[in-house]
Amino acid sequence: MKVDLHVTRFDWAGSPAGIGPGVTRLARSAEAIGIRTLSFMDHYFQMDVMAPAEDPMLEGYTALGFVAGVTQALRLRLLVSGVTYRHPGLLAKIVTTLDVLSGGRAELGLGAAWYEREHKGLGVPFPPVAERFERLEEALQICLQMWSDDDGAFHGKHYQLAETLCSPAPISSPRPRIMIGGGGERKTLRLVAQYADACNFFGAPDAVAQKIDVLRRHCDTVSRDIREIEVTALISVQEGWTPDEVLRQAEAYAEVGTTTVMPSAWGADPAAGLEALFGPAMARLSAIEPKLL
Repeated sequence: MKVDLHVTRFDWAGSPAGIGPGVTRLARSAEAIGIRTLSFMDHYFQMDVMAPAEDPMLEGYTALGFVAGVTQALRLRLLVSGVTYRHPGLLAKIVTTLDVLSGGRAELGLGAAWYEREHKGLGVPFPPVAERFERLEEALQICLQMWSDDDGAFHGKHYQLAETLCSPAPISSPRPRIMIGGGGERKTLRLVAQYADACNFFGAPDAVAQKIDVLRRHCDTVSRDIREIEVTALISVQEGWTPDEVLRQAEAYAEVGTTTVMPSAWGADPAAGLEALFGPAMARLSAIEPKLL
């Protein structure tokens, strides 16, 4: 079982001047105990379903670039970029730059976007949901073409690129890994089966098991082995958990086929909490064998 860390808030760092040192400490603590990947949300505003929109929120790729500079091995990802936030050609260039400068540690996380308030707030177009999914598939195709030997044109319904030139090329081989976020069973998981190296679910293990079953059917439709896709699951750390409880949770997710658990940073001092709760459990977590899908 692998362990990633997801960071959804920055209010614990205090003033804006405290965010840089706080993120540095958290990232270095995660790397030191063996966390594989650190991810940030990709939002302009804090999600108002979770905390006040006025709470601090960082621009995702700038923040990942900062983390790349203060770590050595931690993989870097947004969970996940909304397809509406950046033009796909620019997005591919941004991820490539992060990959090159970090020594091959960047991944692409992408989804259809949903947070209308932040789009309206900053004047970013927010198309209807059906169009956003069309744009999501075209964005995936554009990124894959820019990371291939084909630097020719791309002509889609929503995006037209005269050249898909991307130099320097990514260091990651054969390209940066792609995670598609979301659990929509008709559209999102079809795109996972067709394009992604990883997916992300949330909910109890039985809910994740249901999503995996749907993903398996989509994989069968496109003649793809589901075992090629990393299944990650967000877990919500509860007050009073011990390292043994972390292990019990991980084992429950492994039993349904999850290969990576992903706690969200929590508490007033998330670095200290991570070290105290996950540090003693990491060796045992790595020994858990996920159920073969």
